Amino acid sequence: MKRERRKFSNAFNTEVVLEALKEKLTLAELSEKYKLYPALITNWKNEFLTKAGSVFGAEHSATIADQKKQQELEEDLFAQIGRLRMENEWLKKKLK
Repeated sequence: MKRERRKFSNAFNTEVVLEALKEKLTLAELSEKYKLYPALITNWKNEFLTKAGSVFGAEHSATIADQKKQQELEEDLFAQIGRLRMENEWLKKKLK
């Protein structure tokens, strides 16, 4: 009889990798605790470490671009408000 392949959730993978990064337990102890092969834990850990930089980099650069756009929009709106106030005051003086 064929044994069905186990599938692990992302949360489980992350939990195992974080445990491995803490290095409180050896790789053999972790593999025994989670019933996994040590090579699998090592692969998950290496994959996590190679992709960790891109997680923060992409989001951070997008956030900075959004902040710049927001700041430019605010500056434009404040300039418009200033011009409209000046026109309003000028018109009030002329109507009197």
